[in-house]
Amino acid sequence: MNRPHRFAGFTMAGVLALGGLAGCGSTTQNSATGVNRNQVLIAGGSQLEQRAAQQYDQMLQAAQQKGVLNTNPAQVARLRQIASRIIPQTANFRADAPRWNWQVNEITSKSMNAFCMPGGKIIFLSGIIDRLGLTDDEIAAIMAHEIAHALREHSREQASISALGQLGLAAAGAYFGLSQTQMQLAGMAADVGLSKPFSRNHEREADSIGLELMARAGYNPQAAISLWQKMNRADPSGIPQFLSTHPNNANRMQSIQALLPRVMPLYQQAGGGRYR
Repeated sequence: MNRPHRFAGFTMAGVLALGGLAGCGSTTQNSATGVNRNQVLIAGGSQLEQRAAQQYDQMLQAAQQKGVLNTNPAQVARLRQIASRIIPQTANFRADAPRWNWQVNEITSKSMNAFCMPGGKIIFLSGIIDRLGLTDDEIAAIMAHEIAHALREHSREQASISALGQLGLAAAGAYFGLSQTQMQLAGMAADVGLSKPFSRNHEREADSIGLELMARAGYNPQAAISLWQKMNRADPSGIPQFLSTHPNNANRMQSIQALLPRVMPLYQQAGGGRYR
């Protein structure tokens, strides 16, 4: 006799229906580089954006107290000028994005990092610019990549995937009577087999949309290659790709190189270096 699998107050049919509802569409549109994957989006976007804004303000306050916030006015102006050219191009991917409450700030640090939080909150750590000796085009490659994460709401999707994964593990554990050790092993398998591949996929999407964004803003997409060459020299990773949340540098540069024929015409249409 066939019957629904029941566990922890859910039915298998209900879990599958939840998964079906999650992949309901793409957060972005009109990608010249082919990013049109349906996304897993069950976590609330507005709540994540509110939390991101709060965390961003807290980071700025902490940096201000330590005397490391925007200590190089010329470099901050440089970052904001680059952002002022990229941000209008976000309208090519989603109509609401240019109206976000965008902010761009720099924190003095030897660390090499930059990020764009949900809702358009950008921070560059000065080390990534200073230690790598970045050109404006290379800064634009980083900024556009990070903005692409925000446009695609990758933080929201990762939270959604995590929630579904925890639900699935709890369901499987209850149904099959798994021990704590078995549950831990199942969690490790899910991380390697689901979470990390999704994170790598997010990075590839951000590379693709980032290339298109910088090209539309008149920054040379070929700088993404020189950027990763510099990154590779500064921090060559020996982590196997299947254990990493990021594609390895060689694969990344190869994928970017393959996309250049699609985005170089956009760069030429934007003036191809007229801002120099």
